[in-house]
Amino acid sequence: MLCVVKEFTFDAAHNLVQYHGKCEKLHGHTYKLQIVVCGEKDEEGMVIDFVELKEIVKREVLSYLDHAYINEIIPQPSAENIAEWIWDKLEKHLTTERYKLTEVRLWETPTSWVVYRKE
Repeated sequence: MLCVVKEFTFDAAHNLVQYHGKCEKLHGHTYKLQIVVCGEKDEEGMVIDFVELKEIVKREVLSYLDHAYINEIIPQPSAENIAEWIWDKLEKHLTTERYKLTEVRLWETPTSWVVYRKE
């Protein structure tokens, strides 16, 4: 099995309303998002075309989250909840008989990230 990985960045603001600490205040991040799709190659030798993957992520995720106040989309926008929301938005678009969405990795800072895999 081969895996195709594409990275994206987006800027957004949020606050953690059910958290007690400095992140309960409004603040922003430049998030890094990594999408992993694994499967078998097609007749062109690709699991999924990078261009197609990019278009799907831009349409289904970045069009909502980039330069957004994420609390208006996800009530408690922890990195974990954002990653799960992204998975839910992408899974049906990145699942075929030949390949499937395997992992969503979301960095909130350069040294802090979450990984979502649906087992």
